[in-house]
Amino acid sequence: MNVQTPNVLLQQSEGQIAVLTLNRPAARNSLSESLLKALSAALADIAGNGSIRAVVIAASGPAFCAGHDLKELTSRRSDADGGRAYFQHIMTTCSAMMQQIVNLPQPVIACVQGVASAAGCQLVASCDLAVASEAAKFSTPGVDIGLFCSTPMIALSRNVSRKAAMEMLLTGDMVEAKRAAEIGLVNRVVPAGEERTAALALGDQIASKSAYVQKIGKQAFYRQLEMPLAEAYKYASDVMVENMLARDAEEGIGAFIDKRQPKWEDR
Repeated sequence: MNVQTPNVLLQQSEGQIAVLTLNRPAARNSLSESLLKALSAALADIAGNGSIRAVVIAASGPAFCAGHDLKELTSRRSDADGGRAYFQHIMTTCSAMMQQIVNLPQPVIACVQGVASAAGCQLVASCDLAVASEAAKFSTPGVDIGLFCSTPMIALSRNVSRKAAMEMLLTGDMVEAKRAAEIGLVNRVVPAGEERTAALALGDQIASKSAYVQKIGKQAFYRQLEMPLAEAYKYASDVMVENMLARDAEEGIGAFIDKRQPKWEDR
């Protein structure tokens, strides 16, 4: 008798929104090698799909994501090198997937219904936007098990203030959804059970805009963050000029002047 292995990642369409659902509820949706590869493949497909205008990353079960699959990692300590090569492979694979989210042309929204810890918190921070249930909690608890959350730190420290990030990283304490919103880790907190509806509504709002404009805006946002002030202004000015010459900018400005709804062509 063949036993079917459930899909670790579910994908469905909600209009122009792609919904990716982490589907390892029994393992608290921890990022196993197979789940990391599935996420990477899905994001690669979405990047080239012009019919998808926004992405929502959600999760099955009570937890959003517990981080890396520590049982899977620990099982490789018996390797000849103590697991070094495999650990490097997983960290590199995970880091590449997180960067895929940032580099994706479409905006990505995290829909967080429960606990997001370690690399799960990193996943939320890597998304462009995040909607959280009141029941959601966030943490980078590596210090509690002797493993500082160094890779989650990258995304976390680019979303919240230095002291807020350091407090999470050094204490491992859980941060309630309301506090996560106060420090900038999530955009909106909604009643438990309403997070998916709220995330999709936000996705629909984004999808109603020009996909071309969203793409160049998202790319410019992340690029300018790493630049000195004068360089950032020069770069953004060049982006604005190219944007002004685009068809959708001409249409959008014309529609505003004419007091009508614009008709986007995504170019």
